[in-house]
Amino acid sequence: MYTRLCATLSKLSLQLAAIGLMLILLCMLYMVIGRYVFNDMPAWAERLALLLTLYVTLLSTAVSVRDAGHIGLESFLVLAPDWLRLKLEYVIHGLLIVFGALMLYFGTTLAISYWGETIPTLEWAPDGLRRIPVALCGGLMILFSIEHIIALVKGTEVEPSWH
Repeated sequence: MYTRLCATLSKLSLQLAAIGLMLILLCMLYMVIGRYVFNDMPAWAERLALLLTLYVTLLSTAVSVRDAGHIGLESFLVLAPDWLRLKLEYVIHGLLIVFGALMLYFGTTLAISYWGETIPTLEWAPDGLRRIPVALCGGLMILFSIEHIIALVKGTEVEPSWH
């Protein structure tokens, strides 16, 4: 059940990142048309594209932790004997949990502290929105690393999100 939850969260994150990429493309297209056709580039489009870039990047980063696409000393692990490789994988996922917890804590703290301000040229958007992806990524990294540790204990592999 936990694996199904993580797989669903991972697929949802990938879908949101894909939608975010399409929205970034539309923002950029609108900026180019505004600049070269109407000679008036909308200032909000660039800020919105930057905000969406944060979400796309950090959601994709969390998914790469689940799909084992992160930097995990892979070349060293391949050369290590099985008894050492397994221990190193526990250490790597434990460190990812610690890093994810720090991202979750500090991202949440920053989002709360900046929530009362607005993003320049996006008056409708609280500035805390720029900090939420850090916390979201950290929380997902924790969940996905725990899934990997459970798989290591069981002796199984985590199925990638794109399957």
